[in-house]
Amino acid sequence: MTTKTIKVPNITCGHCTSTIERELGELEGITSVRANQDSKMVTIEFNSPPITEAQIASFLNEIGYPAET
Repeated sequence: MTTKTIKVPNITCGHCTSTIERELGELEGITSVRANQDSKMVTIEFNSPPITEAQIASFLNEIGYPAET
């Protein structure tokens, strides 16, 4: 299992954190998602394979919460 913390500047409210946690949590291979509105950080635990960091970043972009690079 891999743990990655990503900066997501578009997190502005509780709805944002809920959306990120729900949407990412539905992906195969994701075991845990914790988004924090104050720090604008998302901590993700996942199994690689079946999912990679690049796929997670791409999915965040798709749902309107691009990761800071």
